[in-house]
Amino acid sequence: MIAIKEAFDRGKKAEALPRRTEEVFDSQGWLCSTLGLEHRPEQEQMAVASAQAFATRSPLLFEAGTGVGKSLAYLIPAILKATDDECQCIVSTHTISLQEQIHLKDLGICRDLFHKVPELAPYKDFKTALLVGRGNYLCATRLAKALSGGAELFQTHWEEELERICHWVGHTKTGLLHELNPSLSPDVWEWVNADSAACNPRNCSPQTCFFQKARARMRRAQIIIVNHSLLFSLLNAGAGQRSDTPGILFANDFAVLDEAQTLPGVASEQFGWHISEIAVDRLLKRLYNPRRKKGLLRIHGRREDCTLVEKTISQANIFFDTVERDRLGDKKLVRIREQSTSYTSLNGNLNSLAKSVAIAADKLEDGPQREELMDQRKRLTACGKALEICLTAEENDHVYWIENRGKRRRNIGLRAAPIDVAEVLRDHLFTRHTTALLTSATLAEGTDMGSFMDKVGAAGQPAERVDSPFDFESNMRIFVAADTPPPSRENAQLDIEYLADMIKFCALKVRGGTLVLFTSHADMRRVAAKVEAAFIKQGRAFYLQGRDGSRTDLVKRFFAAGNGILFGTDSFWAGVDVPGPALSQVILTRLPFENPSHPVVEAKSEWVQSRGGNPFMDITLPEALIKFRQGIGRLIRKKTDKGTITLLDSRLLKREYGKRFLAVLPKKGYVSISRSNREAKFQPLEAD
Repeated sequence: MIAIKEAFDRGKKAEALPRRTEEVFDSQGWLCSTLGLEHRPEQEQMAVASAQAFATRSPLLFEAGTGVGKSLAYLIPAILKATDDECQCIVSTHTISLQEQIHLKDLGICRDLFHKVPELAPYKDFKTALLVGRGNYLCATRLAKALSGGAELFQTHWEEELERICHWVGHTKTGLLHELNPSLSPDVWEWVNADSAACNPRNCSPQTCFFQKARARMRRAQIIIVNHSLLFSLLNAGAGQRSDTPGILFANDFAVLDEAQTLPGVASEQFGWHISEIAVDRLLKRLYNPRRKKGLLRIHGRREDCTLVEKTISQANIFFDTVERDRLGDKKLVRIREQSTSYTSLNGNLNSLAKSVAIAADKLEDGPQREELMDQRKRLTACGKALEICLTAEENDHVYWIENRGKRRRNIGLRAAPIDVAEVLRDHLFTRHTTALLTSATLAEGTDMGSFMDKVGAAGQPAERVDSPFDFESNMRIFVAADTPPPSRENAQLDIEYLADMIKFCALKVRGGTLVLFTSHADMRRVAAKVEAAFIKQGRAFYLQGRDGSRTDLVKRFFAAGNGILFGTDSFWAGVDVPGPALSQVILTRLPFENPSHPVVEAKSEWVQSRGGNPFMDITLPEALIKFRQGIGRLIRKKTDKGTITLLDSRLLKREYGKRFLAVLPKKGYVSISRSNREAKFQPLEAD
């Protein structure tokens, strides 16, 4: 009888949630009548579909074009569901800008609605939490230990940094690193952040520790906002639910993954292995810095332990020198195809050192100091494991490579990543007896989501899509260059000259701002060197990714300028939201095909080919089409926006696959231009 009653109650809830959601979103609903928001049929369709998925614990993929208002469409039913069932909804995004929009704007609209509508009053006190990686939080316990042991641990000028942190503690509400200005030395932050076993409920309370405070807030919250990297990092570390317990991170939770087009790439990175030269050096010198004669083992270890650290530092330097000389040379990135034993000496030292640290820890009583040492032991073991995995290169379903990611100094890194993440994502998202809602403005190549669904392990799951409600035919004008030099090494210089000339012409023809999207950092810098002076001479602010500030800062300054020119690469193709005339033109310099020589791309191509597939048609083209749609989607961000798309790649007109790109343009017609006819034909569209 109990089982029958539970089934009956679940059935009633499954009917009630979509019905209540429809009361909020329909043409006579509370969003319109109470808040005065515009009724959007596409938003209503998504909201009801989301509610049905939440109520029945079913997965769902939903593509919602720009302007649908997808955040409210999933947040409102998610809050209703989480409050009624006393569970949690994980909302995961890729970009900080969307996290901020959800946290600062959209959830405020939800709360306003619930306060003003009597029928929704039971939900008005819903709680939210924004969670970032624990290494971003200050830990008061570790700060206190660092202050008490500063003379034995730190360089003298580091103690000044600790004093600055102490002053900051009295003002900050979040304890998050990004609030500190000027930025803090990474070496000092390593000693005081919450990413340590010493930061735990036994040593730290929510009253004094910012991370523990964030955790306590998270446990009480109905909506928990994270990013994809943190979500997959937690799942990879074993933080998810057991196979017999419904839920993804927490018991009976459910999840919304926005900006879902990025999931395959993020999952590949987070479910892999990596080790870097700088990280190893910092880890070892926390134990003992030979030059400063300071460190944890100087306090708690034996003399021979410090000698072993010196030996390991020397061995690490030799190892990374050898990797650079024999593997990388003057290249930035090289794939590992064969096994290597060059790591064995370093790995042996790391393992020996881990044992020494454990011995030193066992001599201490339970408490922060012992836990600090055991944490370092765990990191040493993880370094050794990552080193072994990356250089033995044994797994056929993984790709292995070496790279130098250093800018001011060398930083050799070794990486391993799964080639296909479909099975991993299926296990973590779609077999959990709960809802995983994957959404974005671009999940399909055009109208077919099949390729994306295969990549994320969602084949056979329910999928829906709605188009954007915006009037692209009236509010957008598209130009396609017909005389672009074919991309090749022989044409490289000619290509740069062409891009510089066309970008300068098109950007100066538009009164508002222009976002120029590149597929190559090198090309972007070369073109910038040729055009920046001309823009400055015309009184136009010019911003260059990688030189003029962080991504978030660049977008804010570009928006404030009103008529600036912003050059960006990969991360600027998505997540940039600049409504109004401040962004009146988007220029795409090239079709966004992935670099075929990158180890991950190369390995995926080999994997598809070995299974009888066509790498270009099965991987390269579908991914480029989605990214192409993302780039074009930067232009029209609200109903009144108007602007111009300029495509500087003649392959759109000259190659057969170009038709596929033209077919996904939000507007049917385009104008073909060249340098010879641009004065007459290039007539950009701008806001009145």
